[in-house]
Amino acid sequence: MSALSFAELQQRLSADVDDVDGSPAPWDVLVVPSLNLDAQQIALVQGVHHYEERQLFELIRLRQPKARMVFVTSKLLPELVVDAVLELLPGVPISHARHRLKLFDTDDASPRPLAAKLLERPRLLQRIRQVLNLDRSYISCFNVGELERQLSETLQVPLLGTDPALAYWGSKAGSRELFSRCGLTHPAGSELVHSFSDLVEACAELVERESELQRAVVKLNEGFSGEGNAPLELAGLERSHAAGLRQQLSERLEQLPMPAAGWRELLVSQGALVEAWLSGGEELSSPSVQGMIHPGGHVEVLSTHEQLLGGPSGQTYLGCQFPARDHYRCELQRWGLAVGAELAKLGALDHFSVDGLARRFGEQWDLQAIEVNLRKGGTTHPMQALRYLSNGRLCQDSGRFLSPTGSELHYKATDNFTNPRLRGLLPMDLIDLVAGAGLHYDALGESGSVFHLLGCLSEHGKLGMTCIGRSAQEAEQVYARTKARLLGDH
Repeated sequence: MSALSFAELQQRLSADVDDVDGSPAPWDVLVVPSLNLDAQQIALVQGVHHYEERQLFELIRLRQPKARMVFVTSKLLPELVVDAVLELLPGVPISHARHRLKLFDTDDASPRPLAAKLLERPRLLQRIRQVLNLDRSYISCFNVGELERQLSETLQVPLLGTDPALAYWGSKAGSRELFSRCGLTHPAGSELVHSFSDLVEACAELVERESELQRAVVKLNEGFSGEGNAPLELAGLERSHAAGLRQQLSERLEQLPMPAAGWRELLVSQGALVEAWLSGGEELSSPSVQGMIHPGGHVEVLSTHEQLLGGPSGQTYLGCQFPARDHYRCELQRWGLAVGAELAKLGALDHFSVDGLARRFGEQWDLQAIEVNLRKGGTTHPMQALRYLSNGRLCQDSGRFLSPTGSELHYKATDNFTNPRLRGLLPMDLIDLVAGAGLHYDALGESGSVFHLLGCLSEHGKLGMTCIGRSAQEAEQVYARTKARLLGDH
């Protein structure tokens, strides 16, 4: 029998592939948390290979007694890190879940995509293949590039994710095109360019069109988490003379504070564009909507968030709050359905999100679409953790998340709780501290904290956590109490 292509393998996915609770025979899941992103930009992320741990939320599928999973990482996961997730499974003994979970690792912590490491190890792939039900198995990745597609074809196991041939629609230029197709308001900006001189010209044309603009943002086309974005100051430009304007812009672009190393080379290889920097208003926020495109094309809105941003230019993702504000939550959900439907027509699958920017003018909010992400992201883990921990659901009409008891649940989450005082703290120490203070998530009380990125803790003083409560205020209080406990004397 000849090998199937990636497209043919994806055709084997059925609509019940992700229905872990309603199916009498759930699909086996091979979790390969491969971060296939630009090597120079991902090198900026501290403890990056530990980010594979973010997909440990998928272990919570094992609460279904017939579900089975294979989880692969670059380095062997510590027992405590795995057990910290399994102990959250409602009504399922850890030993029972452990029996249905197989862990593999490549013993390779190099900062390369996990899929590349697996493809170099055919004997390991064969062992993985032997434990899967090949008729009802699929691969789950963080994002899908050529390496992940090749892994799917090598294993002959379908991958629930967007074909990398469609990656353009998750780029900065592709996002702007999607927004135009869907009729979503978005900032004034340029076409994609691939040279420094063309970038100067794109900036000049934007300045000439937007005569009052005081700031712009230059974006590498495939940047992520704000690492490929940099502010371009436009105040004080002499705009009356075209040649002089371009010379001034060239000089300012030479000094552009782009976080991504070697951005001039990335400009040539992946392209960049420039957009108006949205300012003004009495209040600014950075909301987002996350959705899921199921096999067959059904689009589901999973969540809305207020993103918490920081870093040198205020554009690096640090965490989020769920849900987004009442003022524009329904509009965000409409965005998710519209963009998801357009992506589904193009053949996209699995998670996607749309980031926006909201400005308040008096009682009114102006909502602008900023970019599309065709992958799991920072807002994926906390919402999936909440769904599985609480067994609740998102009300599609209101955007509120309701537990089975009818409680409305909220959370504040971060991938980037970093402090030098956390260095040297082992995962066991963390569990002791939080358990002693009664801050671990409690299913009966429907509040508390759950943690991820535990592998970053001792070496980097860095941690991820999701703090859940029955109101925004309670979630904020849980977050503050957990932070204070961890930074106290230990």
